[in-house]
Amino acid sequence: MTSQLMDYFNKQPRIGMIGTASKDGRVDMAVMGSPRMTDEKTVVIGMGANRTFGNLRENPNAVFMIMEPAAAFTDWKGIRVYLKLTDLVTAGPALDAYLAEMMKVAGEAVASMIKALATFEVTEIRPLIDMGQGWEHSI
Repeated sequence: MTSQLMDYFNKQPRIGMIGTASKDGRVDMAVMGSPRMTDEKTVVIGMGANRTFGNLRENPNAVFMIMEPAAAFTDWKGIRVYLKLTDLVTAGPALDAYLAEMMKVAGEAVASMIKALATFEVTEIRPLIDMGQGWEHSI
């Protein structure tokens, strides 16, 4: 399942959103275009100095949701990837390399918005739509 997860996670185009919460439970949901799985347990996300960044500094847990719309809601495809922050950098070689890659892929305007690089471990994956069928997969 994990190599399939990498293929699905890194597929473009896709709609992706990350959910985070502060230490006092203030939640946030944000559209993210930069997440990439670098191996079967690691997700890397470039982000601005925004609410998601602030929440992750207080609470290392997040969920990334990938959605592929269809005509009927029950036909939508997608997945929920539960994450735990393992590293958050605002300077250094890892961020510099990421910014250089973003300059090539998305241009200077996009790269200039990225102020931090977050690295996560995948802790659990679940389907987008879970109608109580009991399908869960913990890593």
